[in-house]
Amino acid sequence: MVALVLAGSLAGAKAQGPAKAVLTAKIQTPQALCENCKKRIETYLNRYDGVTMVTVNFRRGETQVKYVTDRINIEEIKTAIANCGYDADDVPANEDSYNRLPKACKKPEDGGGHPKPKTPPPGNG
Repeated sequence: MVALVLAGSLAGAKAQGPAKAVLTAKIQTPQALCENCKKRIETYLNRYDGVTMVTVNFRRGETQVKYVTDRINIEEIKTAIANCGYDADDVPANEDSYNRLPKACKKPEDGGGHPKPKTPPPGNG
């Protein structure tokens, strides 16, 4: 009986393996400035394997993402945001995806309803 419990304990410990590295990144998403933009980005990114948490702060124009580094990297996350139709740091929005955004979520120069995008403070990037 003791041998079975011990073997079960060892098997359980082995199955867990080493801890995965989890990082948190802040990505500037200056054009995401409303609740609809927030919902769209959070829903889209939460579908990706390795993304464990997404929070869009549309008042500050930034997105915070927590992710498992052996499943996804920061460049893939930025590309995913761009594929959703939004600029992400140095990655411009995918043109087709941007064109599919509701008019209210587009840039002012494209007839959209958002105010001028927020710019990050100097020395923050």
